[in-house]
Formats: sequence, C-alpha cells, structure tokens
Amino acid sequence: MAANTSPIFTLTPDIQWAISATTANTTKTLAAGTNFFCFSAGTNGSFVQRIRFRTLGTNVASVARIWINNGNTTATASNNTLWDEISLPATTVTETAAQSNYELPLNFALPPSYTIYVTLGTAVAAGWDVIVIGGDY
Repeated sequence: MAANTSPIFTLTPDIQWAISATTANTTKTLAAGTNFFCFSAGTNGSFVQRIRFRTLGTNVASVARIWINNGNTTATASNNTLWDEISLPATTVTETAAQSNYELPLNFALPPSYTIYVTLGTAVAAGWDVIVIGGDY
C-alpha cells in the first residue's frame, strides 16, 4: 500500500539566490574551489521549481554546474552530486536591448538541510545572478 496517497503542496514560497557569481571552479566534485550557495531546504524540505541565470553585464561564455549537497560539508566529495549543467553564452552590456535570461527546470523535492550550489566553468567579468524559485513544505 502507498505511504502517501494525497498530493503535497508547499506552504510558503521561497526564493533564494547567489549574487554576482564570477569565479571559476573547474573541479568536478565541488570539494574544492569557489562554490556559490544558492538555496537551502526548509525545516520540512522544499520543492525547487527552477533555477534562473541573469547576466550582470559583459561576460565571456561559461558553463554553470548545479550541485546538490546533502547538508554536510562540501569539502567531502561524497556529500555532493552534480545535478545538471547549462551553457551560459558570452554577453555584452547594452542600454538599448534586454539581456536574455537562462533557466533550467529543477522540479524536485529537496530534503531538509539539503542545499543547492552553483559553480562556473570559466571566470567572468560582470557576473551572473543565480536565482532559485521554490517553496517550503
């Protein structure tokens, strides 16, 4: 018999972000280098809907890597898993046209104390705002 036969919805909206991600981290384990903290699950866990990247100006192309951490130190590689990656194009600041946003759907429940981190594959000049949209149970 199923343990939960009723749908569950979030109780409180939760939006968290990392401002001005600029530094490269080429490690493939999150155990070293610069990591940008983006989201921490609530006391009863959270549902994370999507992650959005917004350029802050002129940047070279890069890749953003999205990591899930089990709530323990990121210095231990086994506490982290690479969830997904998204290519971020080179951008040029302009006052006459809107910059594009880049989104990656997440759509999963994040257990209590778990966190989401982002790393960049190359260093960028102006940086990226990284925003996670979700809700707490």
